[in-house]
Amino acid sequence: MTRSKILITGASAGLGAAMARNFAAKGRDLALCARRLDALTALRDELTGAHPGVTVAIRALDVDDHAAVPLVFGELHDELGGLDRVIVNAGIGKGARVGSGRADANIATATTNFVSALAQAEAALEIFRARDAGHLVLVSSMSAVRGLPGKKAAYSASKAGLAALGEGLATELAGTPIAVTTLLPGFIATDMAAKAGDARMVAPLDKGVAAMVAAIEKERRRACVPGWPWRLIDVVLPHLPDALVTRMS
Repeated sequence: MTRSKILITGASAGLGAAMARNFAAKGRDLALCARRLDALTALRDELTGAHPGVTVAIRALDVDDHAAVPLVFGELHDELGGLDRVIVNAGIGKGARVGSGRADANIATATTNFVSALAQAEAALEIFRARDAGHLVLVSSMSAVRGLPGKKAAYSASKAGLAALGEGLATELAGTPIAVTTLLPGFIATDMAAKAGDARMVAPLDKGVAAMVAAIEKERRRACVPGWPWRLIDVVLPHLPDALVTRMS
């Protein structure tokens, strides 16, 4: 099924902007949200200049303003004449060792990556349930596969919560016209990934995002992207000794 009207949050940079470019090249109409309206405006001008037949609607949105999420989604739905797919992509990578005096960073991470993602899922599914059709995509992380120690603990937990939400919704909505996909990206060349992992394991942005978009288009229930080496890591990581996981983190 072709989803022609796609909303992406966190679309001003990184994976969100790269997905927008990929979908625009496919001729899809886009609704783009992020905190930085200036960056969204520049991206809209780029996309409509490169693909004149594509409509790009933009709105400033801080996803941590939970009351604003359904209002903005509703405005974009009306502007595009509907929404077929919502990609919950906005997230942050802050984090500190729990108990180290940086509770603010960990609480912000948990709030944006899980609670605010839940607010986005609520708004998207309200739209989809009303029309009995749609595709919800949750961008989790390979960090969700196993609880990670140290400064990655809160991030890992937030993404695991999001993955569990996706699994539950996919089970609930199986056999209905509403699809749910949970993506677990490995290291892809964005500013966040550059700080997070071994450079030898970081996929180029175009390759990583192409894998994400391919999995989204197939509407797979759960996908580790890119496939290599992350499908293997998905199997192995839960069984590694704690000492090895600590050294990797």
